Amino acid sequence: MTKKPHVVVVGAGAFGGWTALFLQRQGARVTLVDAWGPGNSRASSGGETRVIRATYGPRAIYTRISARALTLWKEHEQRWRRQLFHGIGVLWLVESDDQYEKAALPILREAHVRFEELQGPEVARRYPQINCDRVRWAIFENDGGYLTARRACAAVLEGFLAEGGGGEYRQLAVQTPAPSGGQLSSVVLSDGSRITADSFVFACGPWLGSLFPDIIGDRVRATRQEVFFFGTPPGDQRFTENAMPVWADHGTTFMYGIPGNEWRGFKVADDTRGPVFDPTTGERTPTPAALQTARAYLGYRFPALKDAPLLEARVCQYEESPDEHFIVDRHPAAANTWLIGGGSGHGFKHGPAVGELVARLVLSGATPDEQFRLARFAR
Repeated sequence: MTKKPHVVVVGAGAFGGWTALFLQRQGARVTLVDAWGPGNSRASSGGETRVIRATYGPRAIYTRISARALTLWKEHEQRWRRQLFHGIGVLWLVESDDQYEKAALPILREAHVRFEELQGPEVARRYPQINCDRVRWAIFENDGGYLTARRACAAVLEGFLAEGGGGEYRQLAVQTPAPSGGQLSSVVLSDGSRITADSFVFACGPWLGSLFPDIIGDRVRATRQEVFFFGTPPGDQRFTENAMPVWADHGTTFMYGIPGNEWRGFKVADDTRGPVFDPTTGERTPTPAALQTARAYLGYRFPALKDAPLLEARVCQYEESPDEHFIVDRHPAAANTWLIGGGSGHGFKHGPAVGELVARLVLSGATPDEQFRLARFAR
């Protein structure tokens, strides 16, 4: 009998958790390690909700990955008998510059993503709670919606442990790896123990650069992002997920939000990249300036919520690569070690498809897509 390959996966977030699950299903023995736990408050995969959409301008690869990920999200909802996906649709509001959305249309068709093109008056008729004065047209993604982030990360870990196959989870930090002779033989954990394995996958989000300063460094940069949840009037159904979709307002700035959030509040967030942020030691107190920006946007786009009270606020981070593409590649000095990251604020939705892909690459030795390879930074 062939011995199962042992793979250590560092990071139990959207990329790492799914990678561990698919590695195990494809015959590997997997040890999954995370410093604070899946979907913890420091992680880029933490928080309540994340948007899942397929509109990516001209970047077809993400539309295809998103479509595959949605299929996998739905399959695992049924397998685990718990709701992770809310299919309320995603509405892209277009004002003046529509190059991004126009470029997405043929790609959405090619990927068989269901969507509608709506003219401004039709958007206003469907959603009278939205101020559509400057909206010329819109894309409505029928199959889009939102995911429950922290709950999903926990569900993946539970599924990984429940399916058997020798999977193990350890909640410990990993020290900076030291490859030698073209391989990495082991990693040392924060309790002083050492794990030896055949292969390693580092999917550790905003910490990827600090673990691999020479290879990654600031090619994965964490930025401080603020999210706000506002209260709607009592009994007002106009701002629930039964009455409106997720929206993406790709105008002068890129604002987006989610209604309802399973009764948590009306979520508003600014996609503009914030200042560089340390995800380990950074204070996560929202700033008055960001709240003012969110309130001004809310009052303009949703006039009935102009004076809505703030219910909750959260500071998270993006983990952006210079070109906003993912990083999926081998360590150049350790052929048995894979570096996965650069979620850039949109990685969560792709988690199942990325995990499926990475597991296949690790076990087959195949070459990743050139758009994800580290070599692109040397051009």
